[in-house]
Amino acid sequence: MVNISEENYLKYKSQGAAFPVILEANADELTPIGIYYSLEGKNKFLLESALGSSESGRYSFIGADPYMTVRSSGDELEVVKSGSTEIIKGKVLDYVREHMGAGYIPEGAGLPFTGGAVGYVGYDIIRQYEKLPDDNADEMKLPEAWLMFYKSCICYDRYRHTLSVIYNVFPDEDKDYRRIVNEIKALYEKVRYNGRIHKLPESSGNKEIQSNFSCEEFCMAVNKAKGYIVEGDIFQVVLSQRLMADTESEPFDIYRRLRSGNPSPYLFHIDFTDFQLIGSSPESLVSVQGDKVTTNPIAGTKPRGRNEKEDKVLREELIADEKERAEHVMLVDLGRNDVGRISKFGSVTVERFMEVDVYSHVMHMVSKVSGRLKEGITCFDALTSCLPAGTLSGAPKVRAMEIIDELESVRRGIYGGAVGYFSYNGNMDTCIAIRTIVYKDKKAYIQAGAGIVYDSDPVSEYKETMNKAMALREVL
Repeated sequence: MVNISEENYLKYKSQGAAFPVILEANADELTPIGIYYSLEGKNKFLLESALGSSESGRYSFIGADPYMTVRSSGDELEVVKSGSTEIIKGKVLDYVREHMGAGYIPEGAGLPFTGGAVGYVGYDIIRQYEKLPDDNADEMKLPEAWLMFYKSCICYDRYRHTLSVIYNVFPDEDKDYRRIVNEIKALYEKVRYNGRIHKLPESSGNKEIQSNFSCEEFCMAVNKAKGYIVEGDIFQVVLSQRLMADTESEPFDIYRRLRSGNPSPYLFHIDFTDFQLIGSSPESLVSVQGDKVTTNPIAGTKPRGRNEKEDKVLREELIADEKERAEHVMLVDLGRNDVGRISKFGSVTVERFMEVDVYSHVMHMVSKVSGRLKEGITCFDALTSCLPAGTLSGAPKVRAMEIIDELESVRRGIYGGAVGYFSYNGNMDTCIAIRTIVYKDKKAYIQAGAGIVYDSDPVSEYKETMNKAMALREVL
């Protein structure tokens, strides 16, 4: 079934706005993995969700062949479109806002994403908005932000067992209605008959891993951070270490093992050609659906027990831990401030508070803060307000980030930034780039951090970073 008639197609075209043509069809024999394999083209992506620790999220989004790519480094943007490259000055989110700001008729079936930009906005993009030290080595040498724009994509609805093939019509579209409908029908048939699962090779287990911190060095950094807390510079700071391992596994095989072994609210595999981004992030940075803006602070971590009984004991210990509770409350307040800056007065609410979510290797204390966007505020303003999350920087944010630059030896790059989508319909959903692998040149890079407060134990904080990285190490 196609969502609009030829008559409406011509009417919308005459209005000079963009709009989606959507074919919805049965997909009860298909899976997102099979659809991904069947889709041909460059720069493929797969965005999925497993809500909480086991319940499957409703939608998966799959796409390939972006019509435009925007990469940001410093104050320069590299825009690649139709085979030509343009270098311009500016901020990436301002450029994307302008590009996606034209009129859009959301003729979709309530889908959160109907095509748009997919990619990442890294931690270091904050240097475009705040004056911070910038002396650390850039080992990864990746753009600070990389967004790819997709005119068409596929949405898999796990609840209704349907598949939607989406094609966005722009004002300069030269294809007529029948040609577009025939093309999306042909794509559906191709996916339908070729969407078979490929056999997944087994992982060889934990790889030998290298870190840019020894345990002793990390503990020294923790003690320096605690010194700043005693002096009153900060209340908390998040220190991280970067791990690296060689691997012969293919990046999409790593993703498949990760989604099975460590299901999380945000699962993603994005191919940037030179490298791949693979993740199972438990934490939303910020999402916008309509006029509702939401963030989900996570602070407080315990390792999983060996059985249900041990899990229960550890859960109770986590909830009762005064250090973890104090840290969590502080970061929820920071989230309320971030959301409050862009929300209507009186609309900010805490929908969840200090609830424990359980994952494959750890359990986290989680809250949910939401608000209603002020008039004229967009999803891009929401991201700017919330990036980086307090749970990845500390409080106060700017001073904490200065201390991070002092105590960590390399630029964070993607880690601690945002991964997700900006939809043509105005929606946005981004997670924090944690529990994330950067796969480049047969090497897997993993980064994990811990929140340092006044009474932090340095060795325990080091172990927390290793526990967080464990699920990713196992799938290499």
